[in-house]
Amino acid sequence: MSGQTTAKTAAANSGSAWSMIKLGLILAAYAVASCTMLAVVNSFTAPVIASNQQKKANAAMLVVLPTAEDFADLDAASCGTTPSGATTIEAVKLAKAGGKVIGGVIQISGPTYDHASVMIGVDSTGTVTGVQFLENTDSPGFGSKASDPNFTLSSGKTFYGQFAGKKVADGFVAGETFDAISGATITSKGVATLLDDGTAVLTQILKEHGND
Repeated sequence: MSGQTTAKTAAANSGSAWSMIKLGLILAAYAVASCTMLAVVNSFTAPVIASNQQKKANAAMLVVLPTAEDFADLDAASCGTTPSGATTIEAVKLAKAGGKVIGGVIQISGPTYDHASVMIGVDSTGTVTGVQFLENTDSPGFGSKASDPNFTLSSGKTFYGQFAGKKVADGFVAGETFDAISGATITSKGVATLLDDGTAVLTQILKEHGND
């Protein structure tokens, strides 16, 4: 009797183990299928996303430095690290008109409350010609106001619109040299760092290429 019980127990254990193996194989098959599907979808969507991002960046360049007739690419990697070390230079271009350098634009990203990427224009006199957000993943209703075209400060300007006309030499200090967003101090300070770093890099580039 005990032999029959042992055999039944062994058979049950064997069946349970096989069931677990089958479940594992099924889950593995689903995982492989899902990864394959994601890879296929990404192969189609990634180029479209990259193209749209480039179009957005190109449009932003014309907004932040509208007097430019042409933009010449510079090697962003050759610019080295930014003064704060917390931001990343994504693209740098010289702005030209009539064959002469009239300023430059820089695309720079870094931490705000979450993360942001901005396009900054500076002319040859060291004046900010414009700022545009390319990305802003800060919290809705607070940090997101930084890039919201419908949000205005007491001056009647958008948050990013207030920077046009400011002198780089004056620096960017939230609540002092520019209006911060109420309830979004971290975002405002993060944008200040982006502006400080971006304009510092552009200022140095314009010194080096001003006669190009």
